[in-house]
Amino acid sequence: MGYRVAVVGATGNVGREMLAILAEREFPIDEVAAIASSRSTGTEVELGDTGTMLKCRNIDHFDFAGWDIALFAAGSGPARDHAPRAAAAGCVVIDNSSLYRMDPDVPLIVPEVNPDAIDGYAKRNIIANPNCSTAQMVVVLKPLHDAAGIKRVVVSTYQSVSGAGKAGMDELFEQSRAIFVGDQVETRKFTKQIAFNVIPHIDSFMDDGSTKEEWKMVVETKKILDPRIKVSATCVRVPVFVGHSEAINIEFEREISATEAQDILREAPGCLLVDKREDGGYVTPVEAAGDSATYISRVREDPTVDSGLSLWCVSDNLRKGAALNAVQIAELLGRRHLKKG
Repeated sequence: MGYRVAVVGATGNVGREMLAILAEREFPIDEVAAIASSRSTGTEVELGDTGTMLKCRNIDHFDFAGWDIALFAAGSGPARDHAPRAAAAGCVVIDNSSLYRMDPDVPLIVPEVNPDAIDGYAKRNIIANPNCSTAQMVVVLKPLHDAAGIKRVVVSTYQSVSGAGKAGMDELFEQSRAIFVGDQVETRKFTKQIAFNVIPHIDSFMDDGSTKEEWKMVVETKKILDPRIKVSATCVRVPVFVGHSEAINIEFEREISATEAQDILREAPGCLLVDKREDGGYVTPVEAAGDSATYISRVREDPTVDSGLSLWCVSDNLRKGAALNAVQIAELLGRRHLKKG
């Protein structure tokens, strides 16, 4: 006996990835519904590589009563309008937008990091999926925090254009093509040219000079992992189609060597250590795209602090940063609270 699952935002990058991962991981489904906006109603999407085609239904008219889980990948607007409606109908919402992440009554979950927090889901019947860059970072930080206690994290991100949706991917492609053929470069989605460039600006600016993306990494890490950890983030958009990379510097309460950290990360859930100190002995976004792991490379001691490490991590932002984590939350929810059969 399986679940009735609705995927909201099924025509977008993350929604399609959710459908693919549901099929790939053989999530127990009795029925799946593809939900989208009125303009995408009737569009067909495939349930992974199963050959099963789903015709998108209009979110405005969809009745969530009788459905077990709704995976929302449609942004904050639709989440604001329809997630409470779904939750009130008895359907547990797992939302990928930023809207509910800092709500004290909504668990913010990365299953490898804070699975017990899911037990509070019934307060709102909504569970939040963290920001893509936060998700991959806390998977790496958790086992190290357990071992040596993290005091402070300084992270610089190198985030792919797929984090800005299809429009971001299209803009990188179109600008790159324009440069090669000598056409004028047009900027629509990003604030500056993204092709052959990097942009130190993701989301809107805040009063203190940080961006909202950087703020998300700070507050979400505290909520998921430990409120005592200090975090400083600089988030940068780079001309990569899929896969976020992060250079992370960590200061610990207790001494930990690079070798110890490598041994811990080698066994940590969700992590895959690829750390050979030679040409090509590290992972880049090209290798991580399409995979579920968070890859860790370049683990080394930081001699400028008493107990510090620096490392590099890479993950497919459409998977662990969004769709995979949402499905893993659904699996956790099923094991702990929505048991079938």
